[in-house]
Amino acid sequence: MTDGASSTLDVPLRPSTHDHTVLATADSEAFASLRRRPTAREERYAMGKALRHDVPRSSLGDWHAAPDRRDPVALIEESHRGRVAELVPIRVARMISSPYGFLRGSAVVMAADVAGLPATGIMPVACGDAHLGNFGFYASPEGELVIDLNDFDEAHPGCWEWDLRRLVASIWVAGRENGRSEDQCHDAVLACVAAYRDEVRLLADMPLLARSYNRLDVGRLHETATEKSLRDEIERSVRRARQRTSDRALPRFTTEEKGHPGQRRIVQEPPLITRLTEAERDAVGEALDAYLLTLAPHWRRALGGYTLVDVAHKVVGVGSVGLRAYVALLEGSAPDDVVFLQLKQARRSVLAPYVHGGSAWHDHQGQRVVEYQQALQTVSDPLLGWTTVDLPGEGPLDVYVRQFRNSKGTIPLDAIDAPALVDYAGIVGHLLAKGHARTSGASMIAGYAGKGDKLGEAFGHFARAYADQTEADHAQLVAAVRSGRVPAPDGALDFVGSAFRPR
Repeated sequence: MTDGASSTLDVPLRPSTHDHTVLATADSEAFASLRRRPTAREERYAMGKALRHDVPRSSLGDWHAAPDRRDPVALIEESHRGRVAELVPIRVARMISSPYGFLRGSAVVMAADVAGLPATGIMPVACGDAHLGNFGFYASPEGELVIDLNDFDEAHPGCWEWDLRRLVASIWVAGRENGRSEDQCHDAVLACVAAYRDEVRLLADMPLLARSYNRLDVGRLHETATEKSLRDEIERSVRRARQRTSDRALPRFTTEEKGHPGQRRIVQEPPLITRLTEAERDAVGEALDAYLLTLAPHWRRALGGYTLVDVAHKVVGVGSVGLRAYVALLEGSAPDDVVFLQLKQARRSVLAPYVHGGSAWHDHQGQRVVEYQQALQTVSDPLLGWTTVDLPGEGPLDVYVRQFRNSKGTIPLDAIDAPALVDYAGIVGHLLAKGHARTSGASMIAGYAGKGDKLGEAFGHFARAYADQTEADHAQLVAAVRSGRVPAPDGALDFVGSAFRPR
C-alpha cells in the first residue's frame, strides 16, 4: 500500500463529497509511533457520545431514495465492465433468483446508497460486504474450526454504520425469503444490533492486545447459541465443513489423465469450471511463484515443497461471477498429498470512491484484500497472499490467493427457524463488532451507541425500509432482463430456487 492504512482508520483522508461528520480531532496519527500517546480511552468515549448531538442515533433509521439516486441497474451494468462477458449472464441469473440473491450481488448499489446517509465518521476497517451469508467456518492455522467474517473483496476503511446497515438489511431480506414475519425480522435485527453494541463496549474496555486475540471457535459457538434448532444446525454445518478439505476434494474435482497413470487433471464443468490456454496457465504459474514471496517464511518453505499440477477457471459466488477466479492443484511428496489454491481477481473496493473520491489509494488490490482480511479476522488462512497475473493480450490482474478447501462452510440460512434466526443474528452482530474493534474506533463507537435500545430501533427502521428498496431494485433488474436490456441465460426467469446457495 502507498498510504499506511494504520494512520487512517478513524477518519477519511479528506472530507467526502457527502455530508459525513469528519473527526478531525481524533489523533489517529498517534498509532504510527510508539513514542506518542494516543487519545485516552475516556476521551474517546466522550467524543463518541458527543457525536449524538450532530448525528442523532434516531437519524440512522432514515431511508428514503433520493430524487437523484443512481439507477441500480445502471450501477450493476457498470460493475460488469471488465468481467468475462460470457459469465455475466450467470451472475445476473443468480441475482434475479430472489431479492436476497440480488442483495448478495449488489454491494455496489448499497455502497452508493449508504454513503449519502447520516454517519458519525468513525472509520474502522469495514468489510464492505457484511451481509448475513458472508460469515462462516474455516480452519485456523492450528487446525481449529472457527467462525468469522469470510469475504473481504470490498474491505476498506469506512464508516462502521455502512457495514451494520448492510448486515441488518440482509437479515430482514433473508428473513422474508424464509417466510419469517415482520415482527420476527425486527426481533432478529434488534438482537444483531444489541450484540454489536455490547461486544464493542466489552472489547473497548479490554487491553488493546487482548481484544486482538478474541475469537469464536466451534466450541464457544455451540455454547453461545441458545436455540436448540440453531445448535443442531451448527453441528450439521460443522460436520460438513470438516469434510471440505483438499484431499477430499481430489476425487470430486479431478480425474486421472488418460495414458498418464497417477497424473491428475481438474475436471471441466463448463461454463462453471473451464480449462485454460497454455499461455494463461503459464501466466498463473508465474504468478504463483511470485505469490510465495508474500507468505511468512515458514509457510513459504512448506508450500514451496509442492508442485503445480493443473489450473482451471472456476466460477464462484454471486458478486464475484465474471471476475477471474482460478483453482490450482498442487501435489506434494505423494499423489494424495495435495493442496488446492484459489486465486481471485481483486478490484477497487466499492467503498473507496466514497472515502477517497476518484483517487487511487492502493497500489495492489490483492494486497488490500489480504491485509484488511488479516485486520478483521482474529486468525486467517496462513496461505493467504497476493500476486499479479500478467494475462497475454490483456495485461496485469491483481489477485489474492488462499486455500480453496480449508474446512470452509456456512450455516444454510434456509434451514433455520425464526428463533434460530434471532439467535444467529446476535452471533454475527458479535463477530462484526469484533472485527471493527480490532482495527480502530471501538471506544468512540461504544460512546456513541450507549447501552440502551435506541441504536437497535433505528437500525430496525432502516432494515425494513431498505428491505423494501431491495425488493423494488430486484424487480427492476428482473424487468431489465425481460426487456433484453441485461443478458441472462435462457430460462433464467423461470428458475425458482434458493438464493442462499446458488448453483
